[in-house]
Amino acid sequence: MDRIPLYHAWHGDPDSPNPPLLLVHGGGSTIETNWGLLLPLVAPTRSVLAVELQGHGRTPSGDRPAGFEESADDVADLLARLGLGPVDVLGFSNGGQVALQLAARHPQAVRRLIAASAPVRRSAMIDGFWEGLAAGTFDDLPTPYREADLAVSRDPEHARRMFELDKELMLGFEDFPDELLASIAAPTLVVGADHDVVRASHFVELVALLPDARLLIVPGIHGDYLGERLAAAGDSAALRRTLPYLLAFLDAP
Repeated sequence: MDRIPLYHAWHGDPDSPNPPLLLVHGGGSTIETNWGLLLPLVAPTRSVLAVELQGHGRTPSGDRPAGFEESADDVADLLARLGLGPVDVLGFSNGGQVALQLAARHPQAVRRLIAASAPVRRSAMIDGFWEGLAAGTFDDLPTPYREADLAVSRDPEHARRMFELDKELMLGFEDFPDELLASIAAPTLVVGADHDVVRASHFVELVALLPDARLLIVPGIHGDYLGERLAAAGDSAALRRTLPYLLAFLDAP
């Protein structure tokens, strides 16, 4: 299958002794909406590579269906072309699912992994999630996501295709096999919020399925603890409380 060339941007200190940190955004997002508050806080100590997945932001939609495995292979292809690896990875929501697939399918590419608000079971989602997703239309895409995508893609139809890809991706989501999760060798920090759209009990389940994993449950909602634009609404307080734990995990020997 042909790979989709992912838009990517470097931030931070290129001479940092720390391994590069790869950021993989969630559904509906661009680099700016997912990581706009986090990047200035991480950049002083790390070289950071942020990507935009299939159909998001400045990355083309392509002709293929959306898939976590396919996006993981796109990311692995980018890392190989850049001569990178192993890198540290922080993936949020759909990006966390992609990051888990990356660590399983391309273990040589991932040193340490943070899977944030990432479901691996359909039963992980709170009541009403699947019904709401199935009934959702493009008009339900939050304005910040729509405006952010238009600002970088310059194409009003790009955001519509992004919405369709993300909806298709999640409606077709199947439980990750236990064997796939058990194959992930990279030390992993599973992060979630206590009022997430993913049940807190699922994060506990995921940690038990991974060979080398720790758990961090923080107060908040889906993404505010990472400064995600819609969830945090410009307030970095939750991010600033959480970030030291994330960096401590990445810095562990």
